[in-house]
Amino acid sequence: MLHATWNLLLGRARDVQAAAAATFLLSVLLAAPFAAVWWHANPSVWPYALVSTLCEAVYVIALAAAYRLGEVSFVYPLTRGLAPVLTLGVAVLILGHGATAAEACGVLLVAAGVVLVRGPGSGGDSRALLLVATIAASIAAYTLADRVGIHRAGAFAYFVLVLAGPALLYPVLVGWSAMRRELGWGTAAAALANLGSFLLGLLALRRGAAAPVLAVRSSSIVFATLLARRVLDERVAPARIAGSLLVFGGVALLAL
Repeated sequence: MLHATWNLLLGRARDVQAAAAATFLLSVLLAAPFAAVWWHANPSVWPYALVSTLCEAVYVIALAAAYRLGEVSFVYPLTRGLAPVLTLGVAVLILGHGATAAEACGVLLVAAGVVLVRGPGSGGDSRALLLVATIAASIAAYTLADRVGIHRAGAFAYFVLVLAGPALLYPVLVGWSAMRRELGWGTAAAALANLGSFLLGLLALRRGAAAPVLAVRSSSIVFATLLARRVLDERVAPARIAGSLLVFGGVALLAL
């Protein structure tokens, strides 16, 4: 729910890119004192933190750009649903792992859900679709890195290590004046929700297997789609809601 919340708050901003920059910078500033007090980072964490940092930078920039071109109820379920499909594809095609019948059914459910979310017969915006694919790939990559990295650092420390780079770089790209105009209660709430969702996700990855964690986390697909109509006044058709449910069901099959 926290992850869906900060994405919805980001989607309603006047300048989405500036709001994204402010959200992530505030998140790091909020986490920094706790990271300093309870600092723990094994030197072996750096390769994983660096990979995750690069992927997070791509994720933040592409997400803000995607929300400028498309609706949250379109972008969010596609990016969160395609990420585990890409992870499975890498495992099968590159790492030589086999795919079970449940995983194959999960891919088919995600594919059917993507068609419904996008709209049957819709050509769509090619730029938005390219951004969706980029975001999904970055999610898959940083999740794999974080699964290993979080065992080598404290949650607050790992959060700062991973997001300090994007949080400081992105404001320079969008402009400090534009970012300051987006500062407000909505941005502060988005930063808190972002911090909370990220830390809870890291702690869940430390305590449990990545597959069931991914399945539960993907319930945010349903929350975001349903709330987009009320919070953002998006015209969310029943087919898009049904597609989001199919995407979530497919992710659950892939993970469980």
